[in-house]
Amino acid sequence: MKDFIDFEPFYSHETDVYSLNGFTPAVVDKAYLDKLGVKVAPSERTLEGLTRGSKVFMERVKNKTVIPVSRLYLENIDPEKVQTEIHNYTGRCPTLTFEINPIKGCNVGCQYCLVTDGVHEQKLVAYENYHLYVRKLLEDMNGDPWGPVTEEDIHKKNVLLQDLATAIEEAPERKQEIEAKIVELSRGKNWNHYYYFSPKTEAFQEPTVQTGIAHRILKEFIEHFKKHPDSNARLFIASKSGPKHLQYEYEGETILDLFEQLKGKMQFNTSVSIMPTEFRNLLEPFAAPIDERLQSVKLCRERGIQANSALIQPIVMPYLTDEHIKEFFDKLHNAGIINYKPEFLTACMENLAMLGQWLGHFDKNLERELYEVYLKPSNADHRKQRGRTAPERELCIAAIKRMMDYTQTLGMSTSICYWVRKQLQIPNTLIPIINQNGFQCLGYQSKLFQK
Repeated sequence: MKDFIDFEPFYSHETDVYSLNGFTPAVVDKAYLDKLGVKVAPSERTLEGLTRGSKVFMERVKNKTVIPVSRLYLENIDPEKVQTEIHNYTGRCPTLTFEINPIKGCNVGCQYCLVTDGVHEQKLVAYENYHLYVRKLLEDMNGDPWGPVTEEDIHKKNVLLQDLATAIEEAPERKQEIEAKIVELSRGKNWNHYYYFSPKTEAFQEPTVQTGIAHRILKEFIEHFKKHPDSNARLFIASKSGPKHLQYEYEGETILDLFEQLKGKMQFNTSVSIMPTEFRNLLEPFAAPIDERLQSVKLCRERGIQANSALIQPIVMPYLTDEHIKEFFDKLHNAGIINYKPEFLTACMENLAMLGQWLGHFDKNLERELYEVYLKPSNADHRKQRGRTAPERELCIAAIKRMMDYTQTLGMSTSICYWVRKQLQIPNTLIPIINQNGFQCLGYQSKLFQK
């Protein structure tokens, strides 16, 4: 008897890395960069990372392990033993956000993935009974309150969140210990909580919708709100899914049918990137095309769901011309998007060596410019979580202002996370903490908590 399920992705592209005509991976070292015409002189450590990543990439292409295999293994969990994770990297997120992660791995296969640095060789495992953990978490955190919330409780929570942010950067071995303290403090409080489904992987990919895992999780939220109409739980989703995912029927109900029963208690944010189309097709092998993702947004709004904000990530800096800004944001505006959270491509050097070569297959000038905005030694400290490098700060600030100059003419607002605000020293006068459309940080809609 098989212990796995083979499945066909709903979306794919005609060309992938294995069939890319004329592409042969190379070693990105000093000689490679010099030949390309890169004008910056990266540090030895940076060159070592690029070289190491190039060699790993060559092996993965040879062994055909670049793109995830569409094979799913199903397991069960013990709801009492799941380690609750908190989605807060800075200590300054607008409210306490719990992660919902019912699957290990991701079939979308994004080659810039912030969780795996673009490596998708791990076994894809989904937890069939994960909804039981969601039920327990909702009841513990947002069920009937056990008692009044004191000023001391709020102070303790804020201190612990700051400790968590510090630990993530400086002492990751303390992360689980601090999370456990925050979870214990939050029990029975019915504080404002977002439940983020799913920050580490795509929430509505084939393994979660075809097995009914996603449907069962949504049903837990529906039942929770029936039992606790005054619950301060809210569901936050950021997704690359297309209509084929949201219209997938399991036991007589589609994802959209279930969304409709969560009106006013959830928001659906699409996730789209700014990069050349051919490049995107390589980097997101099993993601829905952008037009399909925007159709998902429209379908959600037709059901009365809050679905008018987008995560714009990653943005490939050299491609961000004024022409492409107009073309991209016009498309979002026409789909009813009124807010966006921009994030530039961040990558470790090992991952950047792979991404650069793919970009160079289509345009060597863009590849050269990509390396130049990341590799300066003076930019080495512009790092996000887990040591990923972001583009030069001055270029990021200028690019955000260029996007805002145009999107403001469309009535669109911009929200940014605290890490970006801190790194780029963006004042509240440029981008308010809560903007004119009520969005903040990742694109959380603050009005969802209004009674």
